[in-house]
Amino acid sequence: MHDPQAARQIRLDRRSPQYWRVTFDHPPLNIFGPETIPQLDEIVSALETDTEVKVVVFDSAVEGFFLTHYDFLADPEDTTSLPPGTTGLPPVPDMLVRLSRAPVVSIASIRGRATGVGSELALASDMRFASREKAILSQWEVGAGLVPGGGPMARLPRLMGRGRALEVLLSADDIGGELAERYGYVNRALPDAELDGFVDALARRIASFDKQAIADTKRLVDVASLPSDSEIAPEWDAFITSVGRPAAKARIKALMDRGFHRAGDVERRLGHYVGQIGH
Repeated sequence: MHDPQAARQIRLDRRSPQYWRVTFDHPPLNIFGPETIPQLDEIVSALETDTEVKVVVFDSAVEGFFLTHYDFLADPEDTTSLPPGTTGLPPVPDMLVRLSRAPVVSIASIRGRATGVGSELALASDMRFASREKAILSQWEVGAGLVPGGGPMARLPRLMGRGRALEVLLSADDIGGELAERYGYVNRALPDAELDGFVDALARRIASFDKQAIADTKRLVDVASLPSDSEIAPEWDAFITSVGRPAAKARIKALMDRGFHRAGDVERRLGHYVGQIGH
């Protein structure tokens, strides 16, 4: 008999009623695909409706990968046929928008690669903390002839300014933890040995506070800082359109021929290889 838990790529650990941990566990690369969408949607819905949870931390159980790019081996129709979410946006941007607005503090604890969707989920979280030695953040898409689809064009300029946002997006290169901190991509980059303890202590501290005070404060910060749905919506449309363009198909094939989507050097050093395929 098929075990539905065997296919789960995301684990939810309720450390306490107030403090949850969400762990991406889809080895070897933590690739995000159509089958991941309902699993993440279930968690975001729980965060929106649970009356006790105050803090959620996102992390990874896969060595070297926090959460990486979308699944380019999946049938595109498996994604495009999914109905819109409750915001009216397509499922992926819908979940990220709802995470940003949920009355719960969301923290991304980044060890390994946060590439594409992984970067976009981190950007949609309220706070981001990175391993100085092991975190790599990347919006790699332009280098592969694609347009990022999960909201980074709307979110990155608000964090780091226009020039640095364009550098991240248009260079399509890997950004290590230390530079990510300097640019404002993450709140802090901590020594790897200190990351888990720092994030856990911060989460437990916030979880000890009053839920209504947390939710109201976050809601008012959101007014001043979050992009509107109308800014997010065109990005996913542009991503889906770009996937079908000949330039993107040729570049993705070139990456596949080198080892993209397989455990190995291409996935570990994606920024390097994206910079090579046009030469």
